[in-house]
Amino acid sequence: MLPAIEVAHKHGYHVITVDYLPGNIAHRYSDEYHNVSILAKDKEKVLQLAQELQIDGILSYAVDPGVVAAAYVAEQMHLPFTCSYEAACIMQDKSRFRKFLTEHGFNVPNAKGYTDVEEALKDVDYFHWPVIVKPVDSAGSKGVTRVDDPKDLKAAIAHALDESHNGHFIIEDFLELQGYQSSADCFSVDGELVYADYSDQLFDKDAANPYTPSIEIWPSSMPQVHQDYLTSEIQRLLRLLHCGTGLYNIESRVCKNGKPYIMEVSPRAGGNRIAELQRIGTGIDLIEAEVCKAVGDEVNGITMPHYDGFYVNYIVHSNQDGIFVASSIDEEFQKQHVIEAEIRVNPGDHVDTFKGANNAIGTLFLHFDTWEELEQAITNQKDWLKVVVK
Repeated sequence: MLPAIEVAHKHGYHVITVDYLPGNIAHRYSDEYHNVSILAKDKEKVLQLAQELQIDGILSYAVDPGVVAAAYVAEQMHLPFTCSYEAACIMQDKSRFRKFLTEHGFNVPNAKGYTDVEEALKDVDYFHWPVIVKPVDSAGSKGVTRVDDPKDLKAAIAHALDESHNGHFIIEDFLELQGYQSSADCFSVDGELVYADYSDQLFDKDAANPYTPSIEIWPSSMPQVHQDYLTSEIQRLLRLLHCGTGLYNIESRVCKNGKPYIMEVSPRAGGNRIAELQRIGTGIDLIEAEVCKAVGDEVNGITMPHYDGFYVNYIVHSNQDGIFVASSIDEEFQKQHVIEAEIRVNPGDHVDTFKGANNAIGTLFLHFDTWEELEQAITNQKDWLKVVVK
């Protein structure tokens, strides 16, 4: 949220943050804070507050739980938003989104949503194992489990429900990757996809949750033919959902069956500071465009992205619970490759093992001139980065 607040202040906007957590760091940088839940079930409370404050715009920048409420407020108050409330509800619910994709002929894994655990356990023959189990309304890979044996399904469902806000979960066939999954921020103007981007997401196989991205690389190594197909399909999706102007975080992948899949589309910025690194790598500021759109200002200068070299978002994390002692980067490596280093915790703070994006210790923005330099750095991470947790 902080990059959006910074841009808003640059334009002279009065920033109001809303959340039920008084300790949310965004409140330190906003001009005004109100203690109201932003969950979808509390959308009427957010609307009442917005009407009382007579706001000029609303967004849920990189904050997944607030998207539906923000879309609802925007629609009720006739404020700019990326999409309608109904479209936001479809995109923010993994089960509804899979159903929508299926009904409109997109490539989609075999999937089914549930609220009843026993009903799900009776459906084991519906799926092609292994499967993935996840909450329909979470982000950051929270509550996600791969299940190879039906006997482990009940425990995976319990884990998903622990991370769910609405008590719904989804089971879907596990799709074997060809290459890397992509997660990148994209932008449309009047429903036309003017900025489509793809990345390579890498995962730490030793992490407590091996489905939480630990490294993201731009540009993507995905073959151009698959990128072109996905761009065309994303454009078709935006038209079907009657989307307008705004930012999306889009996850996609190519699988070993040779098919590209749109996995998730959310009308918000992605986590892990994706739009910030894309701004550094391309010079195109999706953050400013999103903030300006939210208050009805003109959006300019958004074109398809191009990168000089390779840009990396490295998620600093720990594979154990404990007390953070220190982190350090090799001096020569830092000079050559580190654009920015952000460590969010202080020595003496407790850190959790890497189960989701919210467990990150910090982020490093890196740049490499060649793929060979990048590959060597990823292969030898322990040579240039030290993280001490006891």
